[in-house]
Amino acid sequence: MPIGTLEVLLVDAKGLDNNDFMADMDPYVLLTVRSQEKKSTVVSAQGSNPEWNETFLFTISDDSVDLHLKIMDKDNFSADDYVGEAIISLEPVFEEGSLLPTVYNVVNQEKEYRGGIKVGLKFTPGDEQERREYGSGQGAEAEESYGGWKQSGYSEE
Repeated sequence: MPIGTLEVLLVDAKGLDNNDFMADMDPYVLLTVRSQEKKSTVVSAQGSNPEWNETFLFTISDDSVDLHLKIMDKDNFSADDYVGEAIISLEPVFEEGSLLPTVYNVVNQEKEYRGGIKVGLKFTPGDEQERREYGSGQGAEAEESYGGWKQSGYSEE
C-alpha cells in the first residue's frame, strides 16, 4: 500500500465540448483522490482549449487507486455545467515515480469522447516512520496526524 505525496500538474485541455451556445465556456477542474478534493482556477476567454499550468498536492495514505478529474463550465446565472471527466489509474505513477504530462480522454456520462486533458504526475513515497505506522494497524491514528501537528512527548519539568 503506497504512502506519500502525489503531485498533479494540470497542464491544459484540448477540444472540450463547448456547452455554452452564446459564449465561450469558462472551464475549471475538480481533482479528487478518495475524499480529498481540489479545484483549479476558472479559465476565462480560452473556450474549448484552456490552459491551467497548476500544481496540486494530495496525501496518499490509504488504498488510493484513481485520480478523478471532473471538468465543469462556470456559469454566472445558473448552475455550473458538467463538461466531462477523466479517471486516471495511479498504479503506473506508484511504480514509476513520475509520469510526464500525458493526454487523457475526457468522456461524458454516456462514455462519449468530449476532448482531452493533459496531466503530469509525480509520487514521492513517505518516510519509514509513516510506513511502520500504517503497516502496524495504526492507520486511523497515523492518518489523523499525517501532515499535521502532533504533540511531542517533551515536557518542561
